Amino acid sequence: MNAESQLPLPFESAPSYGREDFLVGKPNAGAFAYIERHPRWLAPAAVLTGPEGSGKSHLAAIFARGAGAATMRADHLAFEAVPRLAQSGALVLEDADRFPPDERALFHLLNLARETGLFLVITARAAPENWGIATPDLLSRLRAQPRLTLEQPDEALLGALFVKLFADRQIDVEAPVIAYAMTRIERSYRAVLGLVAALDQLSLVRKRPITRALVAECLGDAPGEEDDDPEGS
Repeated sequence: MNAESQLPLPFESAPSYGREDFLVGKPNAGAFAYIERHPRWLAPAAVLTGPEGSGKSHLAAIFARGAGAATMRADHLAFEAVPRLAQSGALVLEDADRFPPDERALFHLLNLARETGLFLVITARAAPENWGIATPDLLSRLRAQPRLTLEQPDEALLGALFVKLFADRQIDVEAPVIAYAMTRIERSYRAVLGLVAALDQLSLVRKRPITRALVAECLGDAPGEEDDDPEGS
């Protein structure tokens, strides 16, 4: 492949997990407020659930930074490490439904949390009932923990998410273009994440700014009046 036919590489944007970068709206305000109340929680542990891209890792990172918590993938929890982890003060277990933890270890950790004062956040896309848990006592214990739910975005949060994701990639996009895009995709975090990444790549390939016409092309819409937009919006 010669240099002229090579596809340009999109700008790789690292997620920004600062508290000031978390977009708070009606779909996530309750979960955000509860995390912010730490250490004045109702119970030592909290189960944080939400769809892909909804900000679970971001909100868990805010908790981890404020509480000095370690973060690990849920299936990395080892039974022999539980007593040490229970003494650590705070812990985040990520993706418990995608990477199921050792059930004996998690049950032991939840039992020790109240005794040791450990604050624990467990993230997952779905509620514990849908993790395939085989230990009834563990499922009962998880159900008893406060559940923080991140819902799919409303219109206000959807627009703010578009703006943030483009800004993270250092791309300036006109407000009418974002409004146009919002009317043509499903209202979900996953759809926004996918469209922004695809537009970034297509903009580089076409060597054009992101306009309504480019959004239409990216979504496979039939050519229309957007293609004749002289202002590029």
